[in-house]
Amino acid sequence: MALALAEAEAAAARGEVPVGAVITAADGRIVASAGNRVEELKDPTAHAEILVLRAAARLLGTPRLVGCDLWVTLEPCPMCAFAVALARIRRLYYGAEDPKMGGVDHGPRIFASPACHHRPEVYGGIGERRAAELLRAFFRERRRER
Repeated sequence: MALALAEAEAAAARGEVPVGAVITAADGRIVASAGNRVEELKDPTAHAEILVLRAAARLLGTPRLVGCDLWVTLEPCPMCAFAVALARIRRLYYGAEDPKMGGVDHGPRIFASPACHHRPEVYGGIGERRAAELLRAFFRERRRER
């Protein structure tokens, strides 16, 4: 989670919502890491989770990341949660909860949907304090700029 938090900090420094993500292989080695790039790429789907899934799939040469784990600083939104299921991620570890836009333990709870054919193991609250602090500071600063 430390690398995911570093990616979130780098995203904030670029003016992006501070979310970072890392994919690890079954043996624990880091496969890929990414931070949000929605503003930079002018792409509403350029969430950290989507970017890291794409990078890992490209590096491993497969769209199914069986045995891989995803570490992300914020509970994935519904779009990202469904992408996690499509990628067949083994375990999802996330930091801060997202009661407004979350899609795992809040909102539509994608993995509980009958349309979802793969459900990773989910572990929330990993590095939650630091992840939540990054988000609060980012949005506090945004409100001041207005």
